Order: sequence, then structure tokens, then C-alpha cells
Amino acid sequence: MRVLIVKLSSLGDVVHAMPVVHDIRSVYSGARIDWVVEPAFAPLVRRVQGIGEVIECAQRRWRKRFWTSAVRAEWREFKRKLTAERYDAVIDLQGLTKSALVARMAQGPSFGLANKTEGSGYEWSVRWLIDQTIAITPRIHALDRSRELAARALNYQVSGSPYYGLLSRGEPLAQPTVVFVHGTSRDDKLWPEASWIELGQRMAASGFCVALPHAGEVERARAERIARAIGEKAAVWPQMSLDALVDRLGATQGLIGVDSGLSHIAVALNLPHVQLYNFPTAWRTGPLAAHGHQHQVALERDPTPEVDLVWATWQVVRRARRS
Repeated sequence: MRVLIVKLSSLGDVVHAMPVVHDIRSVYSGARIDWVVEPAFAPLVRRVQGIGEVIECAQRRWRKRFWTSAVRAEWREFKRKLTAERYDAVIDLQGLTKSALVARMAQGPSFGLANKTEGSGYEWSVRWLIDQTIAITPRIHALDRSRELAARALNYQVSGSPYYGLLSRGEPLAQPTVVFVHGTSRDDKLWPEASWIELGQRMAASGFCVALPHAGEVERARAERIARAIGEKAAVWPQMSLDALVDRLGATQGLIGVDSGLSHIAVALNLPHVQLYNFPTAWRTGPLAAHGHQHQVALERDPTPEVDLVWATWQVVRRARRS
């Protein structure tokens, strides 16, 4: 069997789709599974156990310079790769016009969403672009949505906890380290700097080093302020590629972070993890007990989770991971 997954972006959405690869290969052991994705996330997808070819689709960049000869050449190469093989199933896990158009171009019957699910993007044009659309329960976790859609497209039952198959090649760090993911694309998802500092001081007092990754100048400045306030056991990581960051994360003892792509990567790497929500949306994207990982917990509070609660929960997930 040959299967093509279409999930172009974003980082968290790509991570939530990863268990589909293991699900399919658990039922069809010899299946060849390829994936179409934006170039920024291609290194991550290539790390997934059981993945075949990763076809890069730079739609965002192509739209900005569609008239240039360079973009036209890239488009022709993309189309050549996309249509080089005949697939038994092309599964659009995104449900947008841009992903449905890619699925329609590929060689093979296409399957996709027939309806919007709560909190997730969906465009009605998909109904006319996809060969067979499948209705999914409207209130469903993003991860479960992908697993259910693929299972129904390929006629099997979803079973067991999700297995992401995301591989990290990082060597253990010299000192026990906990990562603070303080940055996110939306300011209303942030945790207060004062809370990060207090939590970091508790981590340092208990023997952990604190690592602060960042993306961009705003996050770097915030990371430096937090690190200075925590003291010598805190360090700001240099900005690095997604590939390198996965290896570095995998070498740590766990992560505490806001709702962001890096936090979802931590879940996929099976790290002890506390994910922080200022809104009641963890049911849709956060780690759930129903997924079978007791060492990964989502905390929701209004306006934000309290430091004492986060610290206590971190102790719980550490014990759960060791047991």
C-alpha cells in the first residue's frame, strides 16, 4: 500500500498528525507513507519512524513571487515529485483549500474532512476538491481528528495510545535541565515573566538548570531577563534550526511551556511536560490523560496557572515518568 499524507502546516498541527504514520503501519506493515509539508517543517517530518519521502511544498513563499522563473521552476519540480507515484490513498488532514488542491493534484483517490471541527480551520471548498469526504465528530482533539480520519479512509479502527515516532539524536546534557518554553505566537497565551522567574528559582534550588529557547528579538530579550533573574543556573539557548532544537530538547529532563509548537514537540518526544493554558482549550490541543501519558499534563486557569500549582504538577509528572 502507498499512502500520501497532506498536512502542510503549522508546527503544532504537523506534530498532532504524526501518530497517523504509526497507526497505518501497525495495520498495514508494508505500507509506504509519504508526506507533503511546508519546507520549514520538513526536517521534523523526516525524523518520524516509518515515513517515506517528504515532499516540500513552499506555497507561502511561492505566492509572494509566483511570477519569477525561480518559483516556476520550483513549482514544476514539486509537481513532478507529487505526481511521480500512484497512491492507494491521498489523505488531506488539513481541510483547507490549499491542502485539498495538493491532494487533488496527486495521483490516487483522495480523502478529507467533510465538516469543520471546533477550534480548527476548515474551508467548504474541500467538499468539491476531495473525492471522498468523511464527517468527523465536531468536538474532538486535533490529534484524534487526524487519527480518526486516516482510520476511516483506510478502513481500520484506531487503537492504543498515540505514538508519534519522533526521533531525537541528542546526547544527554552535562547537567539535569528543564526547558522553559515562554514564547508563543499570541500574547494572550503568555505566562507572566514574574511567574517564570519564581518557578526558575525553585528549579535552580532543587538542582535543575533552566534552559530558555527563543525565536526572534522579543523572545530573546524576555529569555535574557528571565535568565538574569534566576541566576547562574539559567541559560539562554542560541537560536538554532528546528532539527538541532529537537535534538537539544530530547536531551533534557523535561519541559514546562505555554501552548506552542515547541510544547507539542515535547509531547511527541515523550518528555515529562506541563503545558500552560490561559483558556479552556487544552481539550483540543493539550496532552490528555486519555492519550495514556501520565507524565504529561495540561493546566488551565483564568487568568493564568499559579506558580504553586505548576510546581506541584511538575513534581507529579516527574514521579509518573520514573514509575
